[in-house]
Amino acid sequence: MREEEERLVETWRAEERPQPQGWDFSDLADRMTESRVPWNLGAIWRTALAGATRVLDMGTGGGELLASFADALPPDTTATEGWAPNLPVARRTLSPLGIRVVEYAAPDDDVDAAVMPFSDGRFDLVLNRHESFSPRELSRVVAGGGQFVTQQVGGDEAHELGAWFGRHDELPHVNLGTMRRELEAAGFRVVDGDEHVGAYEFRDVAALVAYLQLVPWETPDDFTVDRYADRLMAIHRETDGGSVRLTRKRFWLRAIRR
Repeated sequence: MREEEERLVETWRAEERPQPQGWDFSDLADRMTESRVPWNLGAIWRTALAGATRVLDMGTGGGELLASFADALPPDTTATEGWAPNLPVARRTLSPLGIRVVEYAAPDDDVDAAVMPFSDGRFDLVLNRHESFSPRELSRVVAGGGQFVTQQVGGDEAHELGAWFGRHDELPHVNLGTMRRELEAAGFRVVDGDEHVGAYEFRDVAALVAYLQLVPWETPDDFTVDRYADRLMAIHRETDGGSVRLTRKRFWLRAIRR
């Protein structure tokens, strides 16, 4: 390996980190951009919260997003999180607000396998940002007339990673049309929604590697810089050492329990 290539690989190694806690991408603020969606999720959530009395936030991450709505949350607010490193972070963030964090996640490949640890009709609003869910279980825990508001990542986003690294788990059924049909079959009426295809743009391969440390599920289980150095070098050459782009897909919907 030439001296220049060795220097690049050393730079990429410096981006390797342990598994993340919470969802904090602030360190990448000046090294990546992402296209904006044409909706305002914060405004959508605040509108839904205005009439809610029993709220659940599914997949709260480190609790950062839910905490930003503290002034709008009712006293009866609960959160779930299934990513083990995030549980203590979420509890530290949300416990001072009186929000209980329950360990729960629906597996991507069998969402109906995990029964939600809540009674029938427990909530009148369920918020969900990028978390797997079972329409059947959701229908059980949402009271009649209650709302479900979710933003999701398209199941085939960042498909370029598969070409680069030889494998990239995708969930092609995770899209607006399929989710609408499944929710309506489970007893909901979908009343609003939209989808958007855009891009992530990373300043260089080093920024891409830093990002992949925060989303380890996007890469093969054996991903390390040393193991995939040849493929990372190929990306570097293809982009002439410049910016790297990945496809970004988002969609959202609001549904009412019949």
